[in-house]
Amino acid sequence: MDILANPGPLKDIVLYDQEKHVSSAVWDGQERGALRCHEHTSKLGEWKLKPKQIELVERAGFGYLRRIPAISLDNPLISALVERWRRETNTFHFTTGEMTVTLEDIALLLGLGIDGKPVIGVTYTTCSAVCERYLGKVPESNYASGGMVKLSWLKDKFSDCKDDASFERVEYCTRAYLLYLVGSTIFSTTTGNKVPVMYLPLFEDFDDAGTFAWGAAALAFLYRALGNASVKSQSTICGCLTLLQCWSYYHLNVGRPKLNREPIHDHFPFVLRWKGKQTGPTANRDVVFYRKALDALKPCEVEWLPYENMDGRYIPDHIRNSLQLGRSKTMLISFDKAERHLPDRCLKQFALFQGIPEDVQKWVRKSRGVDGGVDLSVKMESELSEWEMRWENIVPDDVLGVDEADYMRWYLGITRKIVGRPISLSSEFQRTITNVRDILELAENFQTHDLDLERGNMISRIMNLAQDCLRDQAGVTVTAESQQQIELGKRMRGKERVRRKGMGKRRKGIDPMEDYGGSEDESQFGPVVEVGEMHLPLTHTNSVYDGTHLYDPVTKVDDMELCDTIRQLPETQDINKIDGSLLDDADKSFEDSKLHEEIDTTNVMSGEEPTESMAELPEGYDVKKEDKESKVEDYDAAKEIISDVSGEENANREEEDGTEMGESVADSSSLERRGANTMVA
Repeated sequence: MDILANPGPLKDIVLYDQEKHVSSAVWDGQERGALRCHEHTSKLGEWKLKPKQIELVERAGFGYLRRIPAISLDNPLISALVERWRRETNTFHFTTGEMTVTLEDIALLLGLGIDGKPVIGVTYTTCSAVCERYLGKVPESNYASGGMVKLSWLKDKFSDCKDDASFERVEYCTRAYLLYLVGSTIFSTTTGNKVPVMYLPLFEDFDDAGTFAWGAAALAFLYRALGNASVKSQSTICGCLTLLQCWSYYHLNVGRPKLNREPIHDHFPFVLRWKGKQTGPTANRDVVFYRKALDALKPCEVEWLPYENMDGRYIPDHIRNSLQLGRSKTMLISFDKAERHLPDRCLKQFALFQGIPEDVQKWVRKSRGVDGGVDLSVKMESELSEWEMRWENIVPDDVLGVDEADYMRWYLGITRKIVGRPISLSSEFQRTITNVRDILELAENFQTHDLDLERGNMISRIMNLAQDCLRDQAGVTVTAESQQQIELGKRMRGKERVRRKGMGKRRKGIDPMEDYGGSEDESQFGPVVEVGEMHLPLTHTNSVYDGTHLYDPVTKVDDMELCDTIRQLPETQDINKIDGSLLDDADKSFEDSKLHEEIDTTNVMSGEEPTESMAELPEGYDVKKEDKESKVEDYDAAKEIISDVSGEENANREEEDGTEMGESVADSSSLERRGANTMVA
């Protein structure tokens, strides 16, 4: 199937939330721009930790996270990655297959523990009691909000611990630092400058704090942040974005910066490879740039095993011994957030053959509530049970894979193949309009005289459809000739409005073709065809083919019927054969009447008195009578129509009717002169 018609998924058995996903909005031309990325690491370096504090931080399990400096975030790159994230599977859907940030990634990149107790506990809606117990201070009301405290308050009150501080004060300052550390990195929120105080009780005993699976909790938090940001109504993202960005640098050759020095591979955690000054043309790279790069991602640009050349001697034993959990199908928990870890969908990241994974089990991410004093472990028993079984649910090494072609055939049916349109909506629209114009021109120029009635009506239908498509488009030109006729009609209508402004409005005459043009809007509905000196709108909406000609049943007027409606005009005659004197008198009378009409009209519009011709009107002449007024304007049109409809079949009658024709023309001319003067009055 054409990717422009359906970028996927062709089957919604996996990506069942496609309509809510940001890729649907992008496809419809609704750009949201780069996400606002909330990570607050810029002031971490202002904390002055004493040796005693550093020891406590390491015992709590954050010794490596503390060493990671602030890394400049590439918001457009992160935003483009979010467009590829699917919360149905907690994986990125790239053109080459699914990938994700695994427990192995977070252990190697951040140095956090991924095995241990789940990070869960009691929630709080106020800060006073918990802060006083674990920090020894209560924040002022303007520094606290619900169960959260401002990061700035923590830094102002606890960032500089004195050398002679008591051990209790050292513990207070260290707990404040740990709360600031997790609140600005792995658990950063979209509030921008606050952190929940519910983590403080977990830091009461620093050795016990080191037994928690902080890496698994950080990954659960990031999964939830990615899922929320992938919804098209969202504009922000939080969580450990340094982890996300460096994961991308390792796995994808997209937006990867160049370092001013050769990377030293023995640094741990591995995110330190990207510290220091970086160079690269990133200034003009926006979301669209990265989106196109990911849409065109090639297998050679993907690093499935980026850590295989790293020196494992620098990896701590407790990290190395838990790396196998990277392949565990389990539940990741971070207080009220529970997210599925599905490495069976990304086995190539573990050097295994990728088989077709099991169907995704739909589940609703429920809000657990933040009522004060609520122990979430009671509400999340099933999720906690899955985490307890994490070692039993490791994907085996001998999993049966399938042929790469079979997997990709299945994958392309369930995934969103591209996010951005290869051709913009505006370009597609202009191309469509151009094609419709071409179709209409071909239909108008198509020879229909040899077609039967059915095929002729088909051509008419094609013209109707094309005209409907172009009708509402400003500046649409059907053909050059038609546009010239439309412009001529506009000029004629402009002159008509000027004339009416001076003489007042009057009703249309008898001739149904006499007053074409009415409003300017009518010119949109069709080109103009020339009938003698007249111009008619050709409206295709109800056009009918009679086997010989294509016509509109509403505007088509029988030539002879038109002549009959103009009273006192005889059948068509050859003007050159009419008696000369009568013709001369008629022409002279007509020219005189036109001259008087122009002079009188000018006088009326300029405010001058009418000419003497007004006095020549006979007594009792009804100036309001409709038929007399219309004859003045009908004459010129009738003259041309009579000339057009004349044929050889009337040649034998021209001589014997000549005298009668001359008299009629003379009478008509005289009548027109009286009518013109009447209008001036």
